[in-house]
Amino acid sequence: MVTRAPAETKPTTLGFSLNSFFNWLGGLNPLVQIPLVLLVFGAVVGLLLLLIEYAPRSGKGYFWLRLVACFAIPVLAFMLLRPYQNAVIYVLGIAVLLGAILFYADYRSRQGAGYLFQLILFAAPAAILLLLGLVYPAITTFFQSFFDKTGDNFVGLDNYVWTFTNPEGFWSVINTLIWVLLAPTIATAIGLAYAVFIDRAAGEKYLKVLIFMPFAISFVGAGIIWKFVYDFRQGDQIGILNAIVTAFGGQPVSWLAATPLVNTLLLVVVFIWSQTGLAMVILSAAIKAVPPEQMEAAELDGASAWERFINVTVPGIRSSLIVVLTTIAIGALKIYDIVAVMTGGRNDSTVLAFEMVNQQQRFQSYGHSAALAVVLFVFVLPLIIFNVRQIRKQRELR
Repeated sequence: MVTRAPAETKPTTLGFSLNSFFNWLGGLNPLVQIPLVLLVFGAVVGLLLLLIEYAPRSGKGYFWLRLVACFAIPVLAFMLLRPYQNAVIYVLGIAVLLGAILFYADYRSRQGAGYLFQLILFAAPAAILLLLGLVYPAITTFFQSFFDKTGDNFVGLDNYVWTFTNPEGFWSVINTLIWVLLAPTIATAIGLAYAVFIDRAAGEKYLKVLIFMPFAISFVGAGIIWKFVYDFRQGDQIGILNAIVTAFGGQPVSWLAATPLVNTLLLVVVFIWSQTGLAMVILSAAIKAVPPEQMEAAELDGASAWERFINVTVPGIRSSLIVVLTTIAIGALKIYDIVAVMTGGRNDSTVLAFEMVNQQQRFQSYGHSAALAVVLFVFVLPLIIFNVRQIRKQRELR
């Protein structure tokens, strides 16, 4: 009795689970797997669309459809969730929520107003994903920023004090501000210049492809390319920049270790190089949409090319300029790859997004990481508010 091994307990099953389905599917020939996956996906989507389409309709047949769905869907959910812990609780929650929704749909269908249910169901997946993937993490991150690295002890504003006083946190804030101020402005200005001059040049399509190509390269790839440009070593130089310096009699410079701020500015150059193509494409399309009558009228009034550009072209592409600036600014705020690949945040080159991940993964300091995330959100918030106001103004004009 004492030495007997405990009997192995198996979870309650109805003979089918999500794991067993994938295990069975994995043993089939790959040529058979593809159509089966498509068939199952189509069946699930079809059932959902059937329920959404017919659930709000009135009539005895639709009532029985709703009643069957109240029992069939929880049973199916139990089959799929069986291997997981607390599966019964999840299935119970699904059954209660589904029963309430379908009961409400049945009640409303008798009054001829059940099609609101369709709208709710179509919007529900996006709303649930936003709640689970954005709202809930944002709230928990905010509260976690007031606790220590373990998340157990309340420390008040200590993490925010660390952010603005500790070298890692302080330089991450300063460098992020530099990125978000310089990168969008310079990239948009260069992209606008490209858009204006290339539109008048021969071989416009080929030139645009060459300029847009860096945007198609990942930030990791761009970082590796430019790391060779900034390469530092004694002896023969393979880095283009140091090769130029030594060709004029200078000494090679460790560019990515140059402080203060020199290495950050060189990293910003990489980001500008990769984003200029995006700015050029959007602004070029916007310039082509400016009514030619306005340009001709300004030319007849004796306006110079520069005056036509400032007084006609720029106001005509204002909305596109705002889109480009805010898009690149948001990209600069969340930059991570370039810093990770080129410097690893060393020599005061870190930024908020990189330091946030660094504090969590390397130092397991969840409080500091959460505080950095909140500061990053505060930086992004003005851009969001500005975009919302611009959208409202455009709707009012329309």
